[in-house]
Amino acid sequence: MSGQRQLRILALQNEDEIRAELEKIGVDGGGIKLMIPKAMSLNVRISGLTPPAALILKQEMLALGGDCANHRQVLKNDIDRADAVLMGSVKIFRRLIPKLRMQPFGLKELANDLQVLLARISGEKKIELPLKKRILRLSERTHIMGILNVTPDSFSDGGKFLDKNAAVAHALEMIADGADLVDVGAESTRPGAKPVDLEEEMSRVIPVIAALRRESDVPISVDTYKAQVAEAALEAGADIINDISGMRFDPKMKEAVAKYQAPVVLMHIKGEPRNMQKDPVYEDLMTEIYQYLSESIELAESAGLPREKIIIDPGIGFGKRLKDNYEILRRLSEFRSLGCPILVGPSRKSFIGNVLNLPPDQRLEGSAAAVALSIASGADIVRVHDVKEMKRVCVISDLISGKTRL
Repeated sequence: MSGQRQLRILALQNEDEIRAELEKIGVDGGGIKLMIPKAMSLNVRISGLTPPAALILKQEMLALGGDCANHRQVLKNDIDRADAVLMGSVKIFRRLIPKLRMQPFGLKELANDLQVLLARISGEKKIELPLKKRILRLSERTHIMGILNVTPDSFSDGGKFLDKNAAVAHALEMIADGADLVDVGAESTRPGAKPVDLEEEMSRVIPVIAALRRESDVPISVDTYKAQVAEAALEAGADIINDISGMRFDPKMKEAVAKYQAPVVLMHIKGEPRNMQKDPVYEDLMTEIYQYLSESIELAESAGLPREKIIIDPGIGFGKRLKDNYEILRRLSEFRSLGCPILVGPSRKSFIGNVLNLPPDQRLEGSAAAVALSIASGADIVRVHDVKEMKRVCVISDLISGKTRL
């Protein structure tokens, strides 16, 4: 039986797994180095190409052993701009880049963009987030952001931690349970929520931040889209700003975070909390979210905040149809192309409750499944209510996904 021929597809997801498999069959070290780029396949979508550029890409990819899918009208030159999907191994893309540098129609610039993209997804550069007093080494394991709502009306735990002492006690409990960060929010952003005025938000959140900072050195994130709240929170001891609008609701936010050089979470939202779930429609879900986040990153960088201090969040439940949330989680790794750590917040949300027909306080298992598969798809930080349970989920998910090892 030991000599029986056997065929199986290998589910190898990264360079380390490819290297290990080749080592098992006795491949020479030099050969492994050459073969890894051949074993890693990519599908890259490129937007805004002219027909001549798209045709050249098709020719070059076919010549290298890959392919390029183009709009049917590209051959007839009947459209001004078109998208393309390039398909091939990492080795093919690396060989394509110098060829494109000798071509017109914007392909020289595309070559530079492709080189940056390959560097971002290679895994060679470790994902780290520099804070005031420490560095979060996100490549080493998934980090947990515990949710602390100091609001009377949040969808899951509104009113429970409105009192400052209760809020701080809950934050310390989450830290003891394994939270790496605590995210403090003083304005509910549940679907249909009305805005809270500046003074009210400040009176809720600043005393909690100041009190928590006296009790713990854990990194504190502040869930706000108001620049004045962000500045006051950073002065009170916060480390990170978590802006659900991706810096769109308050134009002064980019200057605020740049002034303090504070890391920022840029989230995608369609509409505003009060109307975001009133029939949100997308022509191309992933492309639209990707473009929104890309533009938010540009806003932050234009103010002087480096990309290494930017975290992106696709905004589960924020202006999304039920099916959209599942597609985002399934395709989460696509956002790695933006070169920023990825945060995901699926905890107890309605995309779970609507499928299981359960209220928020009974969505633990659904949240666990969403967190586990988010990690498998590339999440670096998960924002959760149930820290103790999700810490256990993260430990096992990190082992399965290969982020950590026994």
